[in-house]
Amino acid sequence: MTIESLHSWLLHRALPLWLAHGIDRPGGGFHEALAPDGYACDAPFRRLRVVTRQIYVFSQAHRAGLAGADAAVALGLHFLDRHAALPEGGYAWRFNLRNEPTDTTRDLYDHAFVLLALSAATAVLPAAALRPRALNLLAFIDSAFPHPAGGYLESLPPALPRRQNPHMHLLEALLGAHEAFGDPVFLARADTLRTLFLRRLLDPDTGALPEFFNDKLQPDRQDTLFLTEPGHHCEWLWLLHRHAALGTQDPAAPTAMARLMAFVDRHAIHPRTGDLIDSVASDGTQAARTARLWPQTERLKAELLRADTTPARQANAANRLTVWLHPDGLWWERREADGAFLPSDAPASSLYHLTCAILTAALHG
Repeated sequence: MTIESLHSWLLHRALPLWLAHGIDRPGGGFHEALAPDGYACDAPFRRLRVVTRQIYVFSQAHRAGLAGADAAVALGLHFLDRHAALPEGGYAWRFNLRNEPTDTTRDLYDHAFVLLALSAATAVLPAAALRPRALNLLAFIDSAFPHPAGGYLESLPPALPRRQNPHMHLLEALLGAHEAFGDPVFLARADTLRTLFLRRLLDPDTGALPEFFNDKLQPDRQDTLFLTEPGHHCEWLWLLHRHAALGTQDPAAPTAMARLMAFVDRHAIHPRTGDLIDSVASDGTQAARTARLWPQTERLKAELLRADTTPARQANAANRLTVWLHPDGLWWERREADGAFLPSDAPASSLYHLTCAILTAALHG
């Protein structure tokens, strides 16, 4: 597929399929996954991150003209207000199918996606209606989540290990909130997270990004090595590029982006399938060559935006992603080290990655 055909698959296959089958309308929630044979969902729970990601997805679908997507956004926002919001602040993490919270952990990763959902939903509702909720959420994060060693707590109650991933998605959400609402505080917090990444999270010796950290925000090492996920290298490049496009520059960012992709190029490509593999040790060792869908989506964004991009790189990333897609709008989720795809339901959470990547590709390709 070309980028144009990926865009067509998203708009005419995936989004209509999930609008038709991915919503539990009687129950007032979203399905966690769809089975490839009949589109059923047997998950006995709901998660906050699926609710928020589907708000994002259907906001983009509404922007693209998909009839009925606005009602899906409204359903998701109602879920946030009626079922997920906690009286003491923040949002619960997990729910049963009656939409009752079963785990009230307040997870930083998921709160980032609440902010992203509120920002994306301005495609459907006036920004003035959503802005107070976004500002209140940021105020809650500012008051409840900061960590004395830098960055933010993983969750409330606190948990270890600390991770770069919630910080990355919070940066994404802050950039989205800045674009949606325009308040300087969103970009100011984004600046702080970019600085945290460049000065504290990115390893200066290898140019690689550790996934896990101890309580002092030092890389979690085993025998001097730490684990990396190359998909997140690609995702950070996209965010650093997006941040710079808003007019805020850091002279260290271009070198960091180049080093991130140099690590990916050297160490993270499956030698036979050409996929981006799941994880690599900081010395480049590939413990397992398994692959998931989402890193392929992030690779597409990175190959479009890296400073040394070429048409061949872009076409290869689009082709690699195409292999994972089903004609009806579902996809393969996992691939074994030998290249065999594992049959499974398609998780709703991956639709966010596909939507964001393909729309980014349509914009920049």
